[in-house]
Amino acid sequence: MPAKPAPIKKKLVKKVEKAPAPAPEPEAAPAPDPEPAPEPSPVVEAPPAESAAPAEGAPADAEAVAPAEDATPAVEGEATAAPPAEAAEAPEPEEPKAPSPPPPPPKEPTSAPLDLFVEDKNDTSVTIIWSQPEVIGPSGLDGYTVEVCQDGTEDWKASNDDLQKSCRYIIKNQTTGDRLKIRVVAVNAGGRSPPVTLPEAVVVKDVADRPKVRLPRFLRQRYVANVGDKINLTIPFIGKPKPVVSWTKNGQPLEKGRVNIRSTERDSIIFIRVAERDDSGVYEMSVKVEDFEDKATLTLQIVELPGPPASVKIVDTWGFNVALEWTPPKDNGNTEITGYTVQKADKKTGDWFTVMEHYHRLNATISDLVMGNTYKFRVFSENKCGISEEAGVTKDEAKIVKTGIEYKAPEYQQHDFSEAPKFTTSLANRATTVGYSTKLLCSVRGYPKPKIEWLKNQMVIGDDPKFRQICVQGICSLEIRKPVSFDGGVYTCRAKNNHGEVMVSCKLEVRQPVVGEAGKK
Repeated sequence: MPAKPAPIKKKLVKKVEKAPAPAPEPEAAPAPDPEPAPEPSPVVEAPPAESAAPAEGAPADAEAVAPAEDATPAVEGEATAAPPAEAAEAPEPEEPKAPSPPPPPPKEPTSAPLDLFVEDKNDTSVTIIWSQPEVIGPSGLDGYTVEVCQDGTEDWKASNDDLQKSCRYIIKNQTTGDRLKIRVVAVNAGGRSPPVTLPEAVVVKDVADRPKVRLPRFLRQRYVANVGDKINLTIPFIGKPKPVVSWTKNGQPLEKGRVNIRSTERDSIIFIRVAERDDSGVYEMSVKVEDFEDKATLTLQIVELPGPPASVKIVDTWGFNVALEWTPPKDNGNTEITGYTVQKADKKTGDWFTVMEHYHRLNATISDLVMGNTYKFRVFSENKCGISEEAGVTKDEAKIVKTGIEYKAPEYQQHDFSEAPKFTTSLANRATTVGYSTKLLCSVRGYPKPKIEWLKNQMVIGDDPKFRQICVQGICSLEIRKPVSFDGGVYTCRAKNNHGEVMVSCKLEVRQPVVGEAGKK
């Protein structure tokens, strides 16, 4: 019946919205007239939110739900449809998956290394260097393999067991004279790169460089040192292989012990611990490589202070001037004399004063001397080390006198001071008490000095210890110690010299003490 499917489709859509739960599957019943299967286009037009089923299953679902609503028998074409419960469930939306990575690029080797050449070589090894490949690629660079073979063969063998990381390699343990072909290959995950090969075979042999002595600038002229200095000079040189170094002094081999030589691959050192004048001379250094040789010379001069001039003498004296002459010293200190120093000294004071310094001649005129003084002169020698320790001194003296005038001292008659003794102060009479010491005083003059004597009652007292006699500067005194009555009398002082004699006297009275005073005592 062609008009029936339209309302069934409308009801089916509403039923699906109201009852999502599955319905029991009805029994299959024979249909009198088979109906054509509904077109899928109306079911596809259902809202996508209600059903996410594919378009092909939509007609089957509609016909399966219809018997549950109207109990309409199913047609034969619907017997092969899926169960209504499974069709009623909406499938869950699938989670978005990450995009799959692109396939890895193919592994490729690098390009060939660049700029391979020999850096150095000797009798047993060859040093090569190169640059990394221009194109490395995504696989990177793991290292390099260095391969060698004998010239004339193609038997390449790796020289390094492990990959070489740097761009420099030393091929060791080779035989002197071998001719080697050398190549370098870059290696990575993609395999080996094309090799880079030296254009010519390499002979394993030390390269002979012509030797050359590089004498320092300050040694190209005469090298001067003082006696006692330490000499330590370094002379560099070049040459390959290591040059053979030899030294001579004045054409003769060096004296062992005095001069020490130490040579390395690059320089040679001459060492003298304590320099002496005998170490002076021309030293020659020779460096030799095979048939090539180079030489250099240095002049060593050991100097010291000079000796004094051989002789210094006064040639002439006039007015206020003195002319001197001297001869060079016998020992110049192993170097030339650069000058002289002249000094003078006054005989009265003996102090030396410099009148000329750095004087180059062997004669000099000393002027502006003081009239009436007597002078001596001395001369020192000078060289590069300094002034001599000793000086040459003139044997004679130079006395400066005024020309045409000679001083004569006047003659005076010597005054006669002779005089007979004379008392300028006489003795005075005195009185004293028993037991009290007393003095008698007088003064006298005369030339020559008169001799003084004391007398008591015309008797010479002499060295009696009771009396003390003193005469100083013409003052004469006589001390009478604790006199008694017996010591009273006339005392006389007598002065006598070659021109005469004089006397002066006085009277001494010794009194007894008063009775009252005696009682007090």
